[in-house]
Amino acid sequence: MNTKPTESELEILSLLWQMKKATVREIHEKLAESKDTGYTTTLKIMQIMHSKGILGRDEQNRTHVYYPLVEEKATQQNLVSNFMATAFGGSAKNLVMQALGQGNPSKEELDEIRAFLDQLEKDK
Repeated sequence: MNTKPTESELEILSLLWQMKKATVREIHEKLAESKDTGYTTTLKIMQIMHSKGILGRDEQNRTHVYYPLVEEKATQQNLVSNFMATAFGGSAKNLVMQALGQGNPSKEELDEIRAFLDQLEKDK
C-alpha cells in the first residue's frame, strides 16, 4: 500500500477487517456507536478510500458492498515503520520502551513479549 490511511480511514478499515465486507450504512451504524458522524461523511470517506485503492466495491446490487483491498498486517507494519522512522528516529528500542512505559502490561502480555524476543534472538 503506497497510501497511508487517515485516522478516519483507519477506523473504517478496522471495521471492515473484522466484518470482511459491509455497506456504508453498516459501517456508519458501527461508527455511530462510538462517535458522532453523519452518514454522508461516512459515504464520502469510503468513496475516497475506493478511489485511492484502499477499498474495493461490489456494484452488482443497488446497495454497494465495500471490502478492504489492503491487508491488516501489512497496513500495521507500514504504519509502525513510518511512525518509528519519524517519531523515534528509526529506533525500535525507543518505540518499544515508550509503548511499554505508557501502559501497565499484564503478566500474560509480558510473557508474550519475552517469548517474541526469545524467538527473535533464535532467528538471528
